[in-house]
Amino acid sequence: MKLINRIQGDDIVVIEIQEDNLDASNVREFREEMQKLIKDKNRVVLDMSALKFVDSSGLGALISCLRDTNSRKGDFRLSSLSRSVLALFELMRMHRVFSIHDNADSAVSSYT
Repeated sequence: MKLINRIQGDDIVVIEIQEDNLDASNVREFREEMQKLIKDKNRVVLDMSALKFVDSSGLGALISCLRDTNSRKGDFRLSSLSRSVLALFELMRMHRVFSIHDNADSAVSSYT
């Protein structure tokens, strides 16, 4: 699982997932890596531009990240969802659960 992270502004971490799929085959590794990257971060943006497919276990992992961040009074946002991934989020009504942005820059700027 390849995740690239960078800090923007004072304390916003932007994490770019470098995988085609987030599914049962790699969700465990994703969760472990994300826990390390967001453990002490309160404002997180996950750039999903490389993802073409997310299954139910991937959705569960994203919800877990959201809950972890929310438990610290933080915020977890998603950006750059492909059409197919966005369609899944809308079908599952996850677009009502997550703050979804067109790109990482707009997600970061929405914090201010």
